[in-house]
Amino acid sequence: MTQRLSAPLAAETGRPVVRPVLLALFDFAGGEVRVWSGVGDLVWEGRTWIGVGSFGTVGPIEETTEVRATGARFQLSGVPSGLLNEVVGLNVQGRRARLWLAFMAEDWGGFVDAPVPLFDGRMDMVEVTDGGRIATIALAAENRLRDLERPRLRRYTSQDQQSEFPGDLGFDFVPELQELEIRWGAPAA
Repeated sequence: MTQRLSAPLAAETGRPVVRPVLLALFDFAGGEVRVWSGVGDLVWEGRTWIGVGSFGTVGPIEETTEVRATGARFQLSGVPSGLLNEVVGLNVQGRRARLWLAFMAEDWGGFVDAPVPLFDGRMDMVEVTDGGRIATIALAAENRLRDLERPRLRRYTSQDQQSEFPGDLGFDFVPELQELEIRWGAPAA
């Protein structure tokens, strides 16, 4: 579904000087990491976003008219090699990743209007390229629609029901119902 820009943001795109910024949030197991495409710290919604400047990039965000899962790729370069051990040990699969587009006001004191969400999905994998002293970290994320393509391995058995809802006896009676004849609205013979 196409996200429409609000009137102030649409007007901002027609100005001679436009100040677009990206904000990204990664929900790692150790805590949220919030970055933005500018330099220095930025406060939005009571949270501090760390500026990565030209060291961070975002791959193209694809939008389709069909119901299909698309992904996004985030990259951070210029990471000191000493921090790689922390990143390599993180389990990121299934954790949330979000991306917003915003336009900065002329005085850089805040946003023209509320940021527009561009991507909301789950992180899939982290790829680290170590170049000696400086490394690059690439993070792939996938849209939540990807779950539609995954097989569901559930069975309608008592054992499967017990694994999800301990103590539920509903499926214990299913074998008895297989050959049971029920006469609805007729007197018993």
